[in-house]
This record gives sequence, structure tokens and C-alpha cells, in this order.
Amino acid sequence: MATRPAPGTRLVFRWRKWDASPHWEHDCIYLGSDEHGDWFGQFAGWESHRPGREVIASAANVTLLPPGGEWVFTANEAPHRTRVYIDLAWDARWDEGNDGVEPTGIDMDLDVVEQSDRGVWIDDRDEWDEHRVQYGYPLDIVERLESVTLDLEARVGRREAPFDDATIARWLARTAEFRGSFDDEALPSAR
Repeated sequence: MATRPAPGTRLVFRWRKWDASPHWEHDCIYLGSDEHGDWFGQFAGWESHRPGREVIASAANVTLLPPGGEWVFTANEAPHRTRVYIDLAWDARWDEGNDGVEPTGIDMDLDVVEQSDRGVWIDDRDEWDEHRVQYGYPLDIVERLESVTLDLEARVGRREAPFDDATIARWLARTAEFRGSFDDEALPSAR
């Protein structure tokens, strides 16, 4: 097991695709862990980017890296339209990076999303269908992640922990506790 950084440590959550090409990178801080896994926070104004696209967070959010490595859950602070965004993953874990350990994962296309105006649904099925052929996803992984996706969709719909409001609020509050440690005028990217 990788040694975790101290809570409040700034780092980058790095995603890649199945073929090892770069995908999303999110500036964030390590918040700590609970029975669900390791939590990360991102402040409004911090960036996420992937080749060809950059997004500035419009609201604070928290991300959970559970020990199983098959998904990563992000919750946005209200009034953000997207309450829950779960990336289906493979091998999501702590890894040795350039500056010590960092969270990483392989993005597996499928997402479970909950939005205030749309409810809960599974997104990017078209990308999943295309990439499982293009990248040659192994059949056992395809079957496993399709099952996990349906389970997550049901759990989010029931608001089971960690997808419940109380768990999300606790970690958003923890993120806010660290806000004063970062001077907005001196926020170089953690990359």
C-alpha cells in the first residue's frame, strides 16, 4: 500500500485511456480517508484538463477513490447541476508519480451521472461500445464493468453511502477547511 500524503497536500489526479494515452488531469488536494476510501477536494477556480480541453471548476467538488479500483466518484457542491459523476475505471489507485504518490486510473468510458434536471442515468454508452472494440477490452473486464455500472446506478438512485448527502457534505466541509491554506494569487498548477 502506498504511503498517503498529509491531508491538505496539493496533487494531481491523473487519468489515462486503455492504450496509456493521457486523459483528464485534475488539480486537487488530499483530504483523508474513511470507510469508503480516499477523498480529494478541488476548489472552485481550480482546473482540470485533458488533451484539447480545459475546464475551470465552477464549484468545489470532492472525489472518492475507493479501494476496489473499478470506479471513482465525484460530487459537486450545490448549486452545480451535476450532483454525482462516477467514472468507471480500471486500476484506479495510488501510484508513484513525479513528486511522490498520486492517484491515477484508466478511464473506461462509462459514467453514472445524477443531475438536478435529469435524474440518474448511465452516460457514454456509445463511447464504451466504440472503445471496447478499438482498444480490445478483455471480455471479463467488459462484463464486470457493465455489472458494476448497473449496480452503481441503482445505489446512486437510492442515495446509499457514499452517494448520500451527509457523506458528500462532510467531505465538502473538509475541503472548505483547507481553502484558507491556498492563496488564490499564487496558485500555480500542481502539474
